[in-house]
Amino acid sequence: MASEEGSIGKEEGEIKKWKEAMSKSFKERNTSWAKFRRDNSLSIEAGNVSTVVDHSSKMSWIATLSLAFQSLGVVYGDIGTSPLYVLASTFPNGIHHKDDILGTLSIIYYTILIFPLLKYVFIVLQANDNGNGGAFALYSLLCRHAKVSLIPNEQPEDMELSNYNLETPSNKQKLENSYFARVFLLFMTILGTTMVIGDGIFTPPMTVISAVNGISTKLSQDYVVGITILILLFLFGMQRFGTDKVGFSFAPILTAWFILIGGTGIYNLFKYDVGVLRAINPKYIVDYFQRDGKKAWMSLGGVFLCISGCEAMFADLGHFSVRAIQISFSCITLPSILAAYSGQAAYLRKFPHSVSNIFYECIPGPLYWPTFVAAVVASIIGSQAIISAAFSIVSQAVSMSCFPRVKVAHTSTTHNGQVYIPEINYMLMVACIVITAIFRSSEKLSNAYGVAIICDMTITTFLVSVVMLIVWKKKVWQIALFVIPFGSIELVYLSAQMIKFKQGGFLPLVSALVFTVVMGIWFYAQKERYMFELKNKISSENLIKLVNDLNTNRMPGIGVLYSELVQGIPPIFPHFIANIPSVHSVVIFVSIKTIPISRVILKERFLFRHVEPRECNVFRCIVRHGYDDIIGDSIEFESQLVQHLKEFIIQESKYMLEVDETTMCEELASNKEEKDSIEAMNEVEEVDNVIKFIDKAFEKGVVYMLGETEVVADPNSSIINKIIVNAYNVLRRNFQQKHELMAIPHKRLLKVGMTYEI
Repeated sequence: MASEEGSIGKEEGEIKKWKEAMSKSFKERNTSWAKFRRDNSLSIEAGNVSTVVDHSSKMSWIATLSLAFQSLGVVYGDIGTSPLYVLASTFPNGIHHKDDILGTLSIIYYTILIFPLLKYVFIVLQANDNGNGGAFALYSLLCRHAKVSLIPNEQPEDMELSNYNLETPSNKQKLENSYFARVFLLFMTILGTTMVIGDGIFTPPMTVISAVNGISTKLSQDYVVGITILILLFLFGMQRFGTDKVGFSFAPILTAWFILIGGTGIYNLFKYDVGVLRAINPKYIVDYFQRDGKKAWMSLGGVFLCISGCEAMFADLGHFSVRAIQISFSCITLPSILAAYSGQAAYLRKFPHSVSNIFYECIPGPLYWPTFVAAVVASIIGSQAIISAAFSIVSQAVSMSCFPRVKVAHTSTTHNGQVYIPEINYMLMVACIVITAIFRSSEKLSNAYGVAIICDMTITTFLVSVVMLIVWKKKVWQIALFVIPFGSIELVYLSAQMIKFKQGGFLPLVSALVFTVVMGIWFYAQKERYMFELKNKISSENLIKLVNDLNTNRMPGIGVLYSELVQGIPPIFPHFIANIPSVHSVVIFVSIKTIPISRVILKERFLFRHVEPRECNVFRCIVRHGYDDIIGDSIEFESQLVQHLKEFIIQESKYMLEVDETTMCEELASNKEEKDSIEAMNEVEEVDNVIKFIDKAFEKGVVYMLGETEVVADPNSSIINKIIVNAYNVLRRNFQQKHELMAIPHKRLLKVGMTYEI
């Protein structure tokens, strides 16, 4: 009896040892294997989203200060160069009363303190999505907390994750149940994105030409325009080196610039009229409007430019961190620009007729040419903020299927949010040159410049208020404390900007409309393509028949079939079999799914499922990634794919053994230990054979199968739908294809055509 008990204990020990060895590399995996076992349907697939924490929260102070220093060269160039043109744009017809200077300075003080400091630094930056800012970061945050996505690729298990559920669902039910509200939310997100792009078109010409105007008294305007265009060509040519290198290169220059304008401002303040500091009293704003009325209201269009670029603080957040932005703005940028405006106001109190060129007029004689050179360089850097913001926000839009496919190059191995998009860079360059040639002066450019900025800020206010309601679960009165003050002031500024509509203010709205239409067409067609595949997906029974058909040959190697469908087998697969009656020894249906989160860590990225029967060696795989993740090239991707497939097979076998553990122990106790020991060993041997089979197939090579789908409009659909489909096809032909983005070698690429009617 003792011998039998010892034998049983020995067998149990061996089984336990084997199980521990099999699961050694999977201790950190969070997948629910019991759910895999229970839910056999290919229509139910999901997994865990990694809860990546904002990198700023774990960053050392040295790293934070380093990022804060870099941010000076990327984020604040625009707002830092605003003293070049603000007062000249505010008083285009001259100053008629000296106290108007105090009223304007008071508005500048409170505009800077209310918007960049209070709204963005202390409130909006907190509404980041794991360290990422911008309209689509806010939208992804909302998609993760409420069912607002218009593409039905959410899955039941997603709703069980802690970062998808809300404790108080009443805040989101109306939003989820209203199709109009969900469409409007996406529309506002797209519109906010297009405003950032539009800002990127007008900011570089505005800042550069304002700086070059310093020599307008010595050279004709044609030379000023020509020099501006050359500088713009240089600026956009530098973008390919990446934000990291550009930031470190520009940061020392911008630091010197802030010291220069701040020091000059303090010098003028004490030399000419230190009394302008009494403009901190808002009484001067009231007096200004009582005295000038409509003229004062119209001047707000110029005053508002003092915060040009503050939206870049949020949109560029992914390049840096919340703490870095807060430190650099509060300690360097804010005091410098306040001192600069105060010094200019003090100078104008004595020389009010110098307002048309106030920035250079108030520079002490010996510093004139050094300041001119610094202004030109700073204007180049000032354009960098919004260009980087445009790259970031377009990258997010591409990941969310709201922008045509473009190549997104990640330029830093340390900070994932730093990206460069060649197509967007060249598009902005051409647009900036055309705008410069058309407007030719900063006064005319200011008419269009402010419209894009204020519209973008207003949209951000709306999106953050929705985040407050859905994500932060704030009370209505708390949200009102944010929306009413900021929204009201923004509407006042917007009304002042729109009076310049005919003088160029319409251009940002036109550019935003064009981009909104492009993004809307792309999203609509992508959504309808997905719905077509969802309605025509292949059942698992039909798939088995196709694979086991006597006329279908199994050739060595791994076949990877791409599809955006996350629920079922895509309808393109039978077309492959019909045209090429062969299938690889291992077949993997890969669906690349965008998760509404910035990053998904590698060990949670791949989700595999067996397609029964297992002897067919057919698998489903969902590759989950966030909008900041790098998919990688084909070689890196296929290596990760095969490695995680083998891990899945081992882990699944481990679970299956755990399920049978109780039965096995009972059988061992009934003197059946020899039989069950053989079964356990057979299980190990079977897993080992499958792993060897996959390795052998991998050695034979990986072939990528892509559907060359032709999208056509349903003959019975509306004329609008037909126009949208035709426009979508034009965009598809002129932007990159999926295999080009992943750098799949042509010799390993197999395409079969199919027509989708939407």
